[in-house]
Amino acid sequence: MPLTNNVIIKLNEITAIVEDKSKLSESEIEEIKSIFKVLVESGERYNIDEIEFWFENEGNWKTKEPRIRIVNLSNYVQDKYQQTAHLRIISDDDCGC
Repeated sequence: MPLTNNVIIKLNEITAIVEDKSKLSESEIEEIKSIFKVLVESGERYNIDEIEFWFENEGNWKTKEPRIRIVNLSNYVQDKYQQTAHLRIISDDDCGC
């Protein structure tokens, strides 16, 4: 699945917020997680391999470790959202408890 324009825009946003492309600060990590969370909550889905490929070819990311960290964050956020999505479908009224 190719990346959508919305996902690419957010990847560019991540590139813009990270000052030192050779390492990520804790605040940048939190902001990156937030960006991916907004994407998945808005219904966007992305292929982790495509995100990794995008960062490899973007040009500003010469060091592999931050790229891998961002890909792992994207995977973590998407997986966490998918695992808890079924819990959001059931409301308290539908429980019958």
